[in-house]
Amino acid sequence: MTYDTKSGTGGDQRTRARGMGLAAVRGLALALVSLPGAVLCFVLSLVSIALIPIGVGIVTTPWVLTGVRAFADWRRVLAAEWGGVRIPPAYRPLPKDANPWARTFGMLGDPATWRDLRWLPVDMTAGFVTALLPAVLLFYPLEGFAIAAGLWRVLPDGYWYGFVPVTGQASALGAAALGLGLLFVAHFYTPRLLQVHFQLTRAVLGAGQGELAERVRVLTETRQDAVDTSAAELRRIERDLHDGAQARLVAMGMDLGTIEMLVDKDPEKAKQLVAQARRSSADALDELRDLVRGIHPPVLAERGLGDAVRALALRLPVTSEVNVELSGRAEAPVESAAYFAVSEVLTNAVKHADADRIWIDVHHTEGRLRITVTDNGRGGAVIGTGSGLAGIERRLGTFDGVLAVSSPAGGPTMVTMEIPCALS
Repeated sequence: MTYDTKSGTGGDQRTRARGMGLAAVRGLALALVSLPGAVLCFVLSLVSIALIPIGVGIVTTPWVLTGVRAFADWRRVLAAEWGGVRIPPAYRPLPKDANPWARTFGMLGDPATWRDLRWLPVDMTAGFVTALLPAVLLFYPLEGFAIAAGLWRVLPDGYWYGFVPVTGQASALGAAALGLGLLFVAHFYTPRLLQVHFQLTRAVLGAGQGELAERVRVLTETRQDAVDTSAAELRRIERDLHDGAQARLVAMGMDLGTIEMLVDKDPEKAKQLVAQARRSSADALDELRDLVRGIHPPVLAERGLGDAVRALALRLPVTSEVNVELSGRAEAPVESAAYFAVSEVLTNAVKHADADRIWIDVHHTEGRLRITVTDNGRGGAVIGTGSGLAGIERRLGTFDGVLAVSSPAGGPTMVTMEIPCALS
């Protein structure tokens, strides 16, 4: 009799047997390899964090925590590939060029960091046991069969196999029966025991309800900020139209009416008013162009963020250097948010920092648009309520972006903006 390996009882049995053996081998590998890694990461983390007050930990902690994250990410990958259990990471992004102080406390302020540190002792204990159980359940019955085959003769007195005392041939047969029963149980439950290990990993490494609630709160705030910003932008456009181009157009209409009355009586005066109306029309056109540029610059729409930032730099009254490395274009809302954020940072650098040189770096890496603006001004910039930097932070937050500022007294000031996005 033959069996189809893809269907039927024979195929199901062989598939289950392969799954049982694979789960046991994977569980044994996890237990033997991950336990030393978890112990090492846990000890190094405790030592490095304890050294922060004396200054050494400021330098070592980011490196140690980066290693912990890499170890945790490796376990996330194994959970997805071996158990079908997906555990998405939820680390807050950090500027790569931030100083050790900012990186250390940025990582320690991330709830995901403490979740990783809580997971390490769990993985050393319950995680080790749940990973080892599939292998034990599969390989332990082999000892019972070996005892039944005659190993009992060389075993010392008082030796027990499970709950069976090994004292003679009869007890050896009992050991074989116990081994057979364990093998029967392993046939059905070995893959499930490994699944328990991955579920335990997800329970500790996965984001909790508190973090999800915090995420909802942040999204609600950023949505409200986006609505408020849009309303403020509409009011600004209306005010600029009313006080600028509209007023000039009204004045032009009055001048044209006067010209009609003077064209026959006082041609010379009419010519003066025509010249004045021409100047007013040119000024109104310039103001409308400035207004359109403030809504969505044509260079941004036509040539993308890189050229738009270069155009901003050309209009600066100080020396500037721009480095752009973009392989494509982000979505229009992301480009617009990044452009106006850069524009405001540059305005602050010129007005408040007393800088005479500015460096701008724009590139895309690891799925994030990263922009760094550095000036050699007097420093002291902070993100505070009511400041321009706080407004930039809210603008970027609408797109899950982050803002980091390094600005010691005396300068220099480095403002880093990151927005998660893909380039087309």
